[in-house]
Amino acid sequence: MSRWVVVLAGGVGSRFWPLSTPTRPKQFLPLIDEAPLLVGTVARLEPLADPAHTLILTNASLVDGVRALVPAIPADNIIAEPKPAGTAAALAWAAKEIARRDDDSAIMMSVHADWAIGQPQPFRDALVRAAEAADRHAALVTVGVVPARPDPGFGYIRPGEAVEAGVFAVGQFVEKPDRDRAARMVADGYLWNSGIFVWRVGDFLREVSAHTPEVAPALAAAGDDIERFFSSVQSVSVDVGVLERTSRVLVIPGDFGWDDVGTWGALHRVRRHDEAGNACSGSVFAVASRDNVVHAEGSDVVLYGVSDLVVVTRPGLALITTREQAADLKSLLAALPASVRELA
Repeated sequence: MSRWVVVLAGGVGSRFWPLSTPTRPKQFLPLIDEAPLLVGTVARLEPLADPAHTLILTNASLVDGVRALVPAIPADNIIAEPKPAGTAAALAWAAKEIARRDDDSAIMMSVHADWAIGQPQPFRDALVRAAEAADRHAALVTVGVVPARPDPGFGYIRPGEAVEAGVFAVGQFVEKPDRDRAARMVADGYLWNSGIFVWRVGDFLREVSAHTPEVAPALAAAGDDIERFFSSVQSVSVDVGVLERTSRVLVIPGDFGWDDVGTWGALHRVRRHDEAGNACSGSVFAVASRDNVVHAEGSDVVLYGVSDLVVVTRPGLALITTREQAADLKSLLAALPASVRELA
């Protein structure tokens, strides 16, 4: 089968202030290791699809930055979204573009640019299994991640009846639950709704046409004019706009160290630790200190006798908070004067 990779690389990621900015968003940052998240994502997927079969969808303002980070990707494979319009619109346009360049039967594997993947080969293996299932069953397939913990920050999928070994109908999609319900769902075998999607582009476009009035009329009317499409499409997520409305969706479980790293504190789960559990990047000296997250750019950082902190430095600015409070940086930004907030 002909395989294509689609990487969603829009957004800014304000929860990674003061490093994330409109011109240097989360996916451009080296948050997990030395490589920017987007670079790691593209490298991880290269064994599945060569650069000519890799599309990156991003904000129009970020195209030059994407090209600089991943120069092997052809320039016309970096698709500039004129405005944010939700994942259903982005993936529908990508599917239409793949069908135009290739064929309705081409397989499209969609991922986000800002995930942590602890085990790349099992991740790729899961995508291949999903592609094979999508081809055999003419279905839309999502990879549900086996939960590492009850997490109220993620959506969940209840696997339904098995259609073959390791492939299940989707019994139910569940939006982000509270912590107690998340614990019950994990115990009952629910999977995290990862946002990893695999399908033949023709199958996906038919389901969009049948079930997604927010997108389908604009897609049909736009022809090859991306500006016209995004000016008239209505914003909706692919989960709500397509997957929750069709009966042709399957799920396969995957276990490969996936994490949607959304906050500074969450980096403690995915970065390497020192012997005291500190997850550090840059020039950091931690003495009698445990379980901190430190990201140092442009200065040395010295910790002494502290625990469970987040410390982020960049030239001219330092952020110090707790790992727990780091999840609420939007409230912090709202309280800061613009002269400080916009230093980043």
